[in-house]
Amino acid sequence: MKMNITFCGHKLGPQNRISKIRSLPYAFTEQGVAMLATIIRTDVAINVSIKIMDAFVEMRKFLASNGQIFDRLINVEYKLLEHDKKFDEVFNSLHQEENIKQKIFFEGQIWDSYNLIIDILKRANNKITIIDNYIDDSILKMLTKKNKNVEVIILTSDKSNIEKIDVNKFNKEYPILKVSKTNKFHDRFIIIDNKELYHCGASIKDLGKKCFAINKMEDISIIEKMVTQK
Repeated sequence: MKMNITFCGHKLGPQNRISKIRSLPYAFTEQGVAMLATIIRTDVAINVSIKIMDAFVEMRKFLASNGQIFDRLINVEYKLLEHDKKFDEVFNSLHQEENIKQKIFFEGQIWDSYNLIIDILKRANNKITIIDNYIDDSILKMLTKKNKNVEVIILTSDKSNIEKIDVNKFNKEYPILKVSKTNKFHDRFIIIDNKELYHCGASIKDLGKKCFAINKMEDISIIEKMVTQK
């Protein structure tokens, strides 16, 4: 009669039982110990099997009686991971806020000033207002970095060099952009979600060509007055 047994998860037939046993297992399962106990008849093997079975029983009791503690530990670990993530977000936000609050760029710092403008534009969740009399289509490349579905309003003068056809093409892929002409502003500003106001010392198209500064203005009460100056 052929008999197959399971040894530590391996099904063994009579022909390969000895060769498989030569490969030492990593661990014994409870079922594997029980099956070994029916095969190995020595007193030492029986005593060891009993002790191992007792260990499994005690382990099961321990897990059952301390299940709630393990659940709480898992919940604590998840909360710690969430807190770590929130701390990272806060520190990143503080670091970004420090960089944006006031920055001076010197001639040749084109990439650095460009990156700061991109960081400001990415802060918007709903609306971006750009006030710049000398805007050109270079702003469109920057606005491709904005968050999805953020509305953009550009207030500029007749001196700007941005074509209607460029605006139409932009809107087909990155809506919504509106350009309005006005002569009521002298300086350049960026308004984010009608909550943050940045003063730009140079036109966005001239970033890095000369020494200029970008400042975040603390008095946001003037934002409402500015957006009504169209």
